[in-house]
Amino acid sequence: MEDGARRGLAAFSHRLLNKFSSANHNDCPGAGGENGSGSPGNLVFSPVSIYSALSLVAAGAKGRSLTELLDALGAKSRDSLATNVRCMVERAFPDDGQQQQPAAGAAGGPRVVHACGLWHDAARRLKPAYRDIAAASCKAVAHAVDFLGKPEEARKQINSWVAEKTSKLVDSILPPESVKDDTRLVIATAIYFKGIWETPFSKYLTKEHKFHLLDGGAVDAQFMRSHSSQFVAAYKGFKVLRMPYAVHDMRAAVGTTAVVPRPMPSSPPPPPRYSMLVFLPDKRDGLWRLEDKMASSPGFLQKHTPEKSVEVGDFRVPKFRLSFYTSAKGALSDLGIKAVFDPVAADLPDMLEDDGGRLDERLFLGDVFHKAVIEVNEEGTEAAASTAIQTRVSQARMSRRREPKRVDFVADHPFTFFVVEEVSGAILFAGHVLDPTKS
Repeated sequence: MEDGARRGLAAFSHRLLNKFSSANHNDCPGAGGENGSGSPGNLVFSPVSIYSALSLVAAGAKGRSLTELLDALGAKSRDSLATNVRCMVERAFPDDGQQQQPAAGAAGGPRVVHACGLWHDAARRLKPAYRDIAAASCKAVAHAVDFLGKPEEARKQINSWVAEKTSKLVDSILPPESVKDDTRLVIATAIYFKGIWETPFSKYLTKEHKFHLLDGGAVDAQFMRSHSSQFVAAYKGFKVLRMPYAVHDMRAAVGTTAVVPRPMPSSPPPPPRYSMLVFLPDKRDGLWRLEDKMASSPGFLQKHTPEKSVEVGDFRVPKFRLSFYTSAKGALSDLGIKAVFDPVAADLPDMLEDDGGRLDERLFLGDVFHKAVIEVNEEGTEAAASTAIQTRVSQARMSRRREPKRVDFVADHPFTFFVVEEVSGAILFAGHVLDPTKS
């Protein structure tokens, strides 16, 4: 991706992380307030899944609806957004979700799948231009269903598709009665990732230690340990760990061929490189301040990605398995995406063919559902996510870095993490761990 596209996705990711977090942490310890009715929880989501799904909404939007989407996604126009997403999908996801790829580690690299589907009511077909844009940018596949007569059957079909694409880590995305007879289009994206560490952890070194919680308590958690050099950088107030996944040229494993004229055919683009970044605040209650800083600092992730390996002293990272399910409607509205959810203000004329003037139907977004799962252990990471957008109808300057010769990295208190593809800058997964013993 170009730098502008990279910045757009990164900024969107940090802001959405901040919005998802703020719903739980405003009145929690470490945020300066009293403990409210809700307690903070672990979080994982896929920025690229939500971003690509929203890009398909933008592809059919005009007016204020389009302006708000472009502003939130950091793009100048529908065309530039479609180009950005296409480049991101091609670079970060060599497998298009239709072909089978070797299991993680079979050839030394991750299994990475991105799939996109469009389900429209058979009575209202996709506009050809919209179908072409969706296929070109997200490799979307269209499906005609009977929302009007058999909405529950359509819901089950979409959920089955999501389960298949995510190897059943996400077994469903659309809850009961979320698809009704006024549903006209569902946009769904699915992400699956499974990779082994470039330097796996030894299970024999895994031991139980205390993990300190935001409320001052502690739990016993399983910590992975290592004596090998690690990619760690220390900054004022926080440290960053980069754990690369083993890589190989996935184009050979996928078995596809793309012929593109190039002036230097002997110099193909580098294969994707994936890694997990762990941002650990120095203070045990410093997570919310660190996430606020991320959201307000353009280019934060790229500027603070460790490039050199250093010798480590005490090195501990907890094992964890997280799942998260939400309606993203509120968080997206807080980011300024409002008009598309309004039955009167929504302007989405470029998605579906006209209904012949029978009902004067106007499309608007009913909801945006998102579910993500991630597991991190001694071998590596397995993660999956899905986003489903339902359209309905209505009648009418960087910190100075310290580089010690030997550094401790003990993630025994809440931290933020990202799974990224380094070449494109795509953020596949993001979240934070408040208690590694809870899912």
